[in-house]
This record gives sequence, structure tokens and C-alpha cells, in this order.
Amino acid sequence: MTERAQANPGRRTVLGAGAVVLGAAALGLPGTANAAENTAGSADGRSGGQGHRLDLPVPTVIGHRGTSGYRPEHTLGSYQLALDMGAHIIEQDLVPTKDGHLVCRHENDITATTDVSAHPEFASRRTTKTVDGVSLTGWFTEDFTLAELKTLRAKERIPGNRQKNTLYDGRWEVPTFEEVLQWADREGRRRGKQVWLYVETKHPTYFRGLGLGLEEPLAKLLRRYDRHRKQSPLILQSFEPTSIQRLSKLVATPRVVLLSGAGSKPWDFVATGDPRTVDDLVKPSGLTWLASFAQGIGPTLDLIIPKDASGRLTTPTTLVKDAHAQGLILHPYTMRNENTFLPADFRRGTDPNAYGDAFGAFRTYFATGIDGIFSDNPDTALLAAADFAGN
Repeated sequence: MTERAQANPGRRTVLGAGAVVLGAAALGLPGTANAAENTAGSADGRSGGQGHRLDLPVPTVIGHRGTSGYRPEHTLGSYQLALDMGAHIIEQDLVPTKDGHLVCRHENDITATTDVSAHPEFASRRTTKTVDGVSLTGWFTEDFTLAELKTLRAKERIPGNRQKNTLYDGRWEVPTFEEVLQWADREGRRRGKQVWLYVETKHPTYFRGLGLGLEEPLAKLLRRYDRHRKQSPLILQSFEPTSIQRLSKLVATPRVVLLSGAGSKPWDFVATGDPRTVDDLVKPSGLTWLASFAQGIGPTLDLIIPKDASGRLTTPTTLVKDAHAQGLILHPYTMRNENTFLPADFRRGTDPNAYGDAFGAFRTYFATGIDGIFSDNPDTALLAAADFAGN
């Protein structure tokens, strides 16, 4: 029996309309003024942003790229360990291959996450590209067919921080998203319980410009595996609001808009000349707009509690309250156990790669009222969530 099984956060339904702070009528739940709209959205595979139920525990623990604190990220080994640990939902980031297959990588630049540099047959593929305004030199998924990509093996992205993870270098392939869907279905049948997935479209504007749009093939796969409905055990996410808007017209699957740091701008806004920044989107008017096509937001943790110049936490913002008032759930990112990734308040000792007081940090973030959190260490997050739910 795992520690997760011994200390399980109390299950309650997460409402994509923030039932903690809003009444049923405001949520547009069945029996309210918006019930007809919700029913219609369910029938044709599309829906608006309000009145969505997610049958997940609160706080929800999201396995960030699987269990990237213990295994090379975005591998079936990383996903399986997250599931075995008891993570409530497991994340995949999607990028395309040259021949249009969706594969699970955090970035299309696979230099640091695969052994591509050790393959002389692909030496000529090394190139420099500008992706979302950033110049990168390396190897990119869009320059490989799926068959070619399958000859590579995954490896640890940050071996300097996570030396133990290098033990698993070369063990797993780069998985396709379809393979992950098949894995999730198998595990769901074996366990008698659906496996939740959290799926991000990476750089959608960039890829659409290459003729490799992500949303349509993603929607096709969701329909093929019956994960295109309002109650499907899957959440879609993107840093580009227009990608979520596009998906909202294709499927009814729950949707979350990711938000980078204060002052930053989504790349689709840069590309279209939209003057708004993240600062505008976290205002009540911006949250109202997001709630018209999404059920939640995934802000960086610094938008929940900013840090001062020394890296210590300051006073929480009003984002949790403001988002809940608009019927949005909040799944901020990312908690990691190592000192180097923790707020200065919770670092212990002088080794940047040693574990700090992760439990203290989790407790502080949970106390703000967030609905869940992304974590590289789902086992730690689950224990912290159980402690918090038990108080």
C-alpha cells in the first residue's frame, strides 16, 4: 500500500464555476438559466466556459510531465510512476512531428531530452530556429518523421539537479499522444477507474505557421478515444488563449488557460498585435473574458504569491478570489522539492539540489484557496494535500 492510499485527501467535486464562492444559478448548472446552453454544448461536442464539473479531489495533485522529479519527463515510465503514486491527473505536453503525429515533449527542441546528439545520422538536422521570439539551436521534432523520432531514446533534462534520474536515460522512447491515450485506457480498465490526463498544446501559433496546427489533430484523437465530452477525464491547457478558444469550438473537454509571469504576453497576442499582457488577463475583466471559453486558469505560483528580491514569499494577490468569483478553478505551477526551485523561505541547508521544506511551501500555497497544483513530486504533493484536507 502506498502512502497515498493511507492518507487520501477528501474527495469533493471541483466546480469549474467555483461553487465555493458562487451559487448554482451563477454557475449555470442543470436546472438554472444556462442549463439549455450546457445541454446543447454537450450534444454537439462544444461548450462555453461556465458550469463545468470536474470529479477530482481538492487540492488536486497534477503529476507535472509525469513524475519528472524521479524519471525522465514525458516518458511512459514517468507517467506510470505518477499513476502508481496516486497522482490525480497526469500532464502531457504535445508537439508535432514532420508528418503530423502528436508526440509528448515539453518542447519541440529535443536536444536536452533525447539522445539525438549521439545519432550521427541526424547530425545535419541540427539547426537554429526562432520559436516564439527565442533563438534556439538544436534538433526539433518538426524536422523528424515519427519513424525517425522513434529511433531516439529519452533522457533526463536537468542531470545537474537530478543525477539519480540519469539511471533511466535510454530506457524509454518518445511516446505519441495516441500511445498515452491507449495506455490510459488500459490502466483505467485494469484499475476500474478512469485515468485523468492534462494535455497542453505547445507553441500552437508557431506550429500553425508551419502547417502543423495542433488543435484539429488533437480534437480528432480526443473523439477517437471518447475524451471529447464535458465530463471526459481530461483537461486541455495552453499558454495561448486563442488555442483554447479554437479547441472550445471543436470539443467540450474541460479547458484551462495557462498564465506566465507578470508583465509577460501570450505569444498569440504578440503575433496578432493584441496589446493585453498577463497583467490584464488576471484583472476581473480579463478573467471574465477567459471564463467565456475556459473553465480554469493555470497561473505561475508567483501570480498567487509574489516573491521579493531575495526570493522570499510576500503577500498573496487577490487572484484566487477574483478567479473564483468568475467561476474559474486555479491549478498553478510548479512545485518541486529541491531547494533551488523552492521559495527562499523554505530552503534548507546549502546544497541547491537537496530537498527543502516542500511541505511548508505546499501548506502555504494550499492556504490561498487554490484548487490544485502541478508538482514534479506527486508523492510529496499528495501527502501535503492529505495533511491540508485533514485540517
